[in-house]
Amino acid sequence: MRFYRPPERLSRYFTTFYLTEIDVPGGGRVTDRLHPEWANLRVCRGDYPDSELPGQPHFGGVAANFTGPTSTTLRFTVGSARIWGVGFLPLGWARFLNVQANRYADRIFAVDTEPFLESFRPLACGVFGETADEAAELQRITDYFSRALDSSSEGDDPRIVAVHAALMDPDVSSVSEMAEAAHLPAHTLERICARHFGFTPRLLLRRQRFMRSLVQYMLDPSLHWIGAMDGHYHDQAQFVRDFHRFMGTSPTEYAASPKPVLEAVMRARQEFMGSAVQALDAPTRR
Repeated sequence: MRFYRPPERLSRYFTTFYLTEIDVPGGGRVTDRLHPEWANLRVCRGDYPDSELPGQPHFGGVAANFTGPTSTTLRFTVGSARIWGVGFLPLGWARFLNVQANRYADRIFAVDTEPFLESFRPLACGVFGETADEAAELQRITDYFSRALDSSSEGDDPRIVAVHAALMDPDVSSVSEMAEAAHLPAHTLERICARHFGFTPRLLLRRQRFMRSLVQYMLDPSLHWIGAMDGHYHDQAQFVRDFHRFMGTSPTEYAASPKPVLEAVMRARQEFMGSAVQALDAPTRR
């Protein structure tokens, strides 16, 4: 797993560009679960992953997929493959997609069939060359988004960054506090969150509280769940309810389940980015 920071002029729009290389001996496959995260474009060469989101039909058999912002786990099964990923911050959603995010949240799409993803098809088809060349592949991704940015005439909405910064503040625990921190009326906050973040402010704050707790445990299991719980939880029962809501299982069951991909991903990301998951990436204020 390798992560790359986008160049400075693109950094405010993306979490990272990242390459995952999976080698499963004997032609086998492994299964793991993604945590709730921002939107992602993934382009695969090798064994195409099969994916499952709660309440959605089975998805698989495509080389390029796009996942909207998620508030639940995505279960995936994959064999040996090379997968390039692009993580979109809410400001990146506004810049490069500019459609109503809550219509695409908690869903996964094939890039080659969805009209709202048409602009990404040249990138999906062109990332990989005849042979693996990581530097050249990264350059193609960077060049694509640089050209897309150059061709866009609209400016960025500073309110999106203000909302994102308020969401990231661990002292903000209510919608009213979030609106105050972002210097926005509550109805404007609701509208911006729906369009660019994919969820209501209340659910976004709940997701942040849960992800802070989950990351604490994943990086230091010696804390146990009780020690990893965010301070805004009233009690352990509330945390367990959130665990079922966001991960579809109990904390105990999750801790005991194998994580052949995600454990390595989180530790590599923490070392490189200083945040183990996309949901905890702060906005860049450039």
